[in-house]
Amino acid sequence: MAISEDHDVQQTAHSLIESRRRSNFPPIDDYAFLSDCETNCLIASNGSVEWMCVPRPDSASVFGAMLDRNAGHFRIGPYGRNVPAARRYLPGGMILETTWQTATGWLIVRDALVLGPWHNNFQRSKTHRRTPMDWDAEHMLLRTVKCVSGTVELEMSCEPSFDYHRETALWEYTGKVYEEATAQCAADPSSGPTLVLTTDLRIGLEGREARARTRMQEGDEVYVALTWSELPAPQTFAEAAQKMWTTAECWRQWITLGKFPDHPWRSYLQRSALTLKGLTYAPTGALMAAATTSLPETPGGERNWDYRYSWVRDSTFALWGLYTLGLDREADDFFAFLNDATTGADGEPVPLQVLYGLDGERKLTETTLDHLSGYDSARPVRVGNGAYDQDQHDIWGTMLDSVYLHVKSRQHVPETLWPLLERQVGAAIRHWREPDRGIWEVRGDPQHFTSSKIMCWVALDRGAKLAELHGEMEIAGRWYGIAEEIKDDVLTHGVDADGVLTQTYGGTTLDASLLLAVLTRFLPPDDHRIRATVLAIADRLTENGLVLRYRTETTDDGLSGAEGTFTICSFWLVSALVEIGELHRARQMCERLLGYASPLRLYAEEIEPHSGRHLGNFPQAFTHLALINAVTHVIRAEEASDAGRFVPAHTPATQHG
Repeated sequence: MAISEDHDVQQTAHSLIESRRRSNFPPIDDYAFLSDCETNCLIASNGSVEWMCVPRPDSASVFGAMLDRNAGHFRIGPYGRNVPAARRYLPGGMILETTWQTATGWLIVRDALVLGPWHNNFQRSKTHRRTPMDWDAEHMLLRTVKCVSGTVELEMSCEPSFDYHRETALWEYTGKVYEEATAQCAADPSSGPTLVLTTDLRIGLEGREARARTRMQEGDEVYVALTWSELPAPQTFAEAAQKMWTTAECWRQWITLGKFPDHPWRSYLQRSALTLKGLTYAPTGALMAAATTSLPETPGGERNWDYRYSWVRDSTFALWGLYTLGLDREADDFFAFLNDATTGADGEPVPLQVLYGLDGERKLTETTLDHLSGYDSARPVRVGNGAYDQDQHDIWGTMLDSVYLHVKSRQHVPETLWPLLERQVGAAIRHWREPDRGIWEVRGDPQHFTSSKIMCWVALDRGAKLAELHGEMEIAGRWYGIAEEIKDDVLTHGVDADGVLTQTYGGTTLDASLLLAVLTRFLPPDDHRIRATVLAIADRLTENGLVLRYRTETTDDGLSGAEGTFTICSFWLVSALVEIGELHRARQMCERLLGYASPLRLYAEEIEPHSGRHLGNFPQAFTHLALINAVTHVIRAEEASDAGRFVPAHTPATQHG
């Protein structure tokens, strides 16, 4: 016993040393996220763009310092200073403002991926397949700087590295003097994007780096624009400031469409909604799971995945979150994207996959980039995702649930959508009895996952409701019958002796995905099996009060090493606790979870339960959509407590009295 205790003490000490070890990588939650709904980037607090892929978020990186400190960056800030006085998003949008204090003065830097009026007026866009809106991306990262007090020495360093740091950038002047320079791939200029740097600073070219330095005095203003299309860059600071204002106005007009409660948690809901919108890819309607690849789920470990693709599950849950806030317009584009993705070149139907590329690509071969060090030595770095051809039987239910949510208020199923829906219900009918890889995409052997069966029930139940709306009463009756058959099967094989739903048929392991049993109305909140399952997960599947997906020691997921708590599961638990009447416990947990948000109110996929460190890809759509539903559950339950009436979170705000 003494030897064991001594070993435990040594392990704890080693863990503390590791957690306090100074890393030259910023913490994951240090990054700010910017988007124009066609491109996105992540900016560290020192003012350096450390992740950006052009022209699409799933393209190869041009700035990749997040995954290797030598893989490209783009910094603007005071010389010799790395820690700003403050950072925030301008309210209601995706413009980042960083305030710097030096010994001699103060600077304010604003960063945005520029949005402007629709610009494809003389020739159709080659990439845009959805209905054109009033606003469009201008393919420009714009950075403005103002000295508001004293004097400050400003420096700019732009060092792209193409194709995930496999190709060197070659700079050359393309302006009259020092105001413009262009970077292309040195080996083959046609093989990668062309980046144009335009500024009212004087650019110097030093090898792979474009640099500028100047001393700014109170009232001085400068700008730097990085562009990757034929659209013109601003030529003056006034033009740059106008583009900033236009971008802010675009985001404000979008967020104003939402219905947000007058509550102290309102800002968390708005930032989550803006993040979900920022993870959309406007040209096709796809929604990304996250903006990054290979940020580790285990510090220094191998649980590193590429999430820059559109998962049917994540996307439809994201639409659920936006719908909760009255932001339902993105759903039309996503359903059109799915219709494209499940239609072959000759119009023939194609089975629904787990995930797709942002342009609907069906094959996403997974490879590793062994030349990159990985985030804080977490290797391998992966691109592509091998889960694209897995069998995951929950996807039909998540999709049909989302469609039903969005069409029930219209009391009409679009004629073009019905064949797609009918095919997905048919797939659930054919396959629900078979084993699969489950919602967590385990890479062990397929099993009979209870949550997958429950989501097949959702597919039949929502499919039947959609059939009723479509006037197909005979089909609806048949599908309701199969839904009951699935429910009986789950309650026979997926419940243990204590009335707790289990991860797999006949097993004893807990799984946080079973919280969906109440959130999808598989069983009513007052069913004894629901209460037993929710409380079992709350009491036995948590670390320091945060929820694990499952215990890695009891689940064959095909990988080694532990993982952090899954933040979506913790927010699911908040919602489930509200459903079973544990409002006080739910509110306490929700407050705690909101306290784990990054300084900019963003979330990665996981939280290390003892340090609060964010783990996994960032920002994570799954986490933000679950936050929206959990926070809305708590707010509505508290508002309804006096009236004795509770409105679930997935009822839109417009239907909530």
